[in-house]
Amino acid sequence: MIVIGAALFLCGLVMLISPGTVYQFTESWKNNRDGEPSDLYKLTTRIEGGILLIVGIVLLVMRFSG
Repeated sequence: MIVIGAALFLCGLVMLISPGTVYQFTESWKNNRDGEPSDLYKLTTRIEGGILLIVGIVLLVMRFSG
């Protein structure tokens, strides 16, 4: 459980801080142009990152609290 919580925390942190990096690793190969991700993509990636971050923190706190 601690490994899953830590992985979710780290993934969420990266998604929240740098959605452009997530785009480069996951979606850029689908684009023929060397474009940047849209503002909507950045927003949804940050929201998803925040959710993963919270879930990761909850799992880590549950593990260490009891």
